[in-house]
Amino acid sequence: MSNPSPKKPTFIEQAEAIILENLANDQFGVSELAEATHMSRSNLLRKIKKQTQLSASQFIRQVRLIEAMNLLKEDASTVSEISYQVGFGSTSYFIKCFREQYGYSPGEVGKSDVQVEIEQVKPNYLKLYKLPLIAVTSVILLVISFLIFSKNDKVHQLEIEKSIAVLPFKNESSDSTNLYFVNGLMESALNNLQKIEDLRVISRTSVEKYRKTEKGIPEIAEELDVNYLVEGSGQRIGDQVLLNIQLIEASSDTPIWLEQYNREVVDIFALQNDVAKKIADAIAAVVTPAELEQIEKKPTDNLLAYDYYLQALDPYYSRTNEGLEKAISLFEKAIEQDPEFALAYANIAISYYLLEMSQLEKQYTEKINSFADKALLYDSKSAESLVAKAFYYIQTKEYKLALPHLNKALEYNPNSSLAVQMLAEFYSHMVPNTNKYLEYALKGVQLNVASDSFTQSYTYLQLSNALVSSGFADEALIYINKSLDYNAENYFAPHLKAFILFAKDGNIERTRNLLIEEWNKDTTRLDILQDIGKLYYIEENYDSAYFYFKKFVETREAKGLDIYLQENVKIALVYKKMGLDTKAEKLFNDFSEYCKNDQSIYRSVNLVWKYAYEGKINEAIEQLRIFSETENYLYWFLLIEDEPLIKPLKSHPDFEAIMQKIKDRFWENQTKLKKSLEKDELI
Repeated sequence: MSNPSPKKPTFIEQAEAIILENLANDQFGVSELAEATHMSRSNLLRKIKKQTQLSASQFIRQVRLIEAMNLLKEDASTVSEISYQVGFGSTSYFIKCFREQYGYSPGEVGKSDVQVEIEQVKPNYLKLYKLPLIAVTSVILLVISFLIFSKNDKVHQLEIEKSIAVLPFKNESSDSTNLYFVNGLMESALNNLQKIEDLRVISRTSVEKYRKTEKGIPEIAEELDVNYLVEGSGQRIGDQVLLNIQLIEASSDTPIWLEQYNREVVDIFALQNDVAKKIADAIAAVVTPAELEQIEKKPTDNLLAYDYYLQALDPYYSRTNEGLEKAISLFEKAIEQDPEFALAYANIAISYYLLEMSQLEKQYTEKINSFADKALLYDSKSAESLVAKAFYYIQTKEYKLALPHLNKALEYNPNSSLAVQMLAEFYSHMVPNTNKYLEYALKGVQLNVASDSFTQSYTYLQLSNALVSSGFADEALIYINKSLDYNAENYFAPHLKAFILFAKDGNIERTRNLLIEEWNKDTTRLDILQDIGKLYYIEENYDSAYFYFKKFVETREAKGLDIYLQENVKIALVYKKMGLDTKAEKLFNDFSEYCKNDQSIYRSVNLVWKYAYEGKINEAIEQLRIFSETENYLYWFLLIEDEPLIKPLKSHPDFEAIMQKIKDRFWENQTKLKKSLEKDELI
């Protein structure tokens, strides 16, 4: 008697297997599943809905969460690692979905009997279709009872985060030249909502990819990690503005507010204000009087000036040199019509800053200052005006003057991704503060969700750097891998990944080899060149260190650059070891001058190196003691005791105790930071 043939897997089982094969790919969504199952998107949606009562995106998320539970029970990885392994682009969103599914956070798995009971009554929707109808009904009723009745049988509603994205508006006109006007309506809706602190509003760059998408509302909302979406369409016919707009609750794909507007162009600002206020009201967002004042503020009374301004926005947001130059020209035309148009002045200043951000020779510094001052003159409570002035101070390296302008900008626009990005940069290296750096890097990820692959890659790069600088090497590795997944050609990611791996296990040889590999791809990379030299210096391989440092110094001098001056003392020691005393002395003198002007939190540790080089052990120890009282320093400064310059200090009776204090202080701060981030579900 022949054996019966194995049972053919059902469609749902096949789909589940495909998702599991692509589990770590956070870009694997409904469209990708449809392609893998050789079905149209619409047929896939219908079939999954019929068999599981779930939308396709919910089904995919369900598979990810079930596998996450399995991994958590194994207790082999952190929550952040598992969120990445199961394909969630955001740890905070993973925690949110997990709690919705199981009734408790992933960090609580296995910690209480109550949690086990909750897990038991939670339905596994992947298997529901196999159960008898009565059993299914019983399970569902049990879950509903658990969710509804608590705290003395009072109805308990989970608070829904007020997170929102404004999707690109559709141009309903046959005239394509109308597009800039419709985009302007979308921009104004977004800008007004961003001024409300009670809302988390996704940046414009994050939504641009959905301009011509076929993805459904739930899938877009999941990718953007928001609970509400705004859709709109409009056109301009002569002096009439026609606008259809709706606010959609994402999980149910249900409009909770919609309206049709037919207004005169002269009423455009009143229309924009009305949209923002009604959306805020529909989701019960708290709008303060100060925020309402910001929303109701008219940017200009001149409609022609405003039209030029709207025309400038698309090239402005392109962030290309060509686009920025075109935007400047249009903003200038706006100013010709209204010489008191603050937003136009501010955007010109920002455009000039962006134009030469990567240029060695700065030619627009005075223009940035002039346009920023005029922007502040005509509107001192504009986030854009304040950011523009901050850019001027950053340009002139007056960093402490830039900070209050950036903070004030965030006060007037709590969702300004530009201000958040600059604050992250600010606390990264301008005025170093690891806690603040990580705070704003995380906020940047929350605002710039699902951007184009280029932007997303660099957003994750920023976050991974902030994480490793704060001692979170495991989490940093997750996000640097994400950065490379989004853009394998990311210029800086392999460089940073090499040091993240070093932070995990201290393998200096592998780190050095990875850096040499990257430098061989582009021998103009001075950042990598000096790091390779530094690694050989740490190993006291002075011949090899000199080979790379010599190339670095000669190139730096030839190009007239004043970069990495803080490393001159280490280079000087290498030159001295090679018998090049005169060149060593020059490098050391340049370093000494750098120390005189250094106002950062690292001034004392730079003086440690200076005095150590000079053989002044007691003075070096005293500066090390001063540094041990510092807060929020980079993880890398825990490793200074391994440097050749520091070795003579180890014979001092106080050295070991001071170094231990530096280490203890860092890890105590890191522990507090970790608890705070976990409480806010940021890691």
